[in-house]
Amino acid sequence: MRAGNSVILYGIKACDTMKKARAWLDQHGVAYAFHDYKSHGIDAARLARWAKQVGVERLVNTAGTTFKKLPDADKTDLTEAKAIRLMLAQPSMIKRPVLEIGDAVVVGFSPEIYGKTFG
Repeated sequence: MRAGNSVILYGIKACDTMKKARAWLDQHGVAYAFHDYKSHGIDAARLARWAKQVGVERLVNTAGTTFKKLPDADKTDLTEAKAIRLMLAQPSMIKRPVLEIGDAVVVGFSPEIYGKTFG
């Protein structure tokens, strides 16, 4: 990561994976802002930008309860526009965490990925 890039961590405060990501960032001295999209929302333009960068398949948490509870018609033929509409209505469907570093986007958490990102 280049110096001077702002770091924003997007997710849901109570999520266990989010807690791990925040702990990793804190332990490694990475300054970041936290945005809880369940309580503060998320805008369609940002979701569209993320989807273009990482793909809808990576951005939508298809393993989560929120997605699994959707009607079958919503889960099939998941286009980018349809996925964005669903994520706006149900922010819990967004895979967590989403890390913005300047213009770059990292979805999900693992110590290895964060190590490479901030190495």
